[in-house]
Amino acid sequence: MSKQQEERFVLTYKEGKMTQRMVLVDRKTGVNYLYVGSGYGGGLSVLLDAEGAPIVTEIEE
Repeated sequence: MSKQQEERFVLTYKEGKMTQRMVLVDRKTGVNYLYVGSGYGGGLSVLLDAEGAPIVTEIEE
């Protein structure tokens, strides 16, 4: 896959079977997101630090 076709998000953490919890990192911004899914429902939220700022991770290509 070329750099332009590379997927935007990187899966950095995953746990659970019936209720899944995953942390995704945006390759462009480095912002971390938490996804929680259960059955037919799910939700996505920005992960925040203690001060309320988004958690940002540097992605090495």
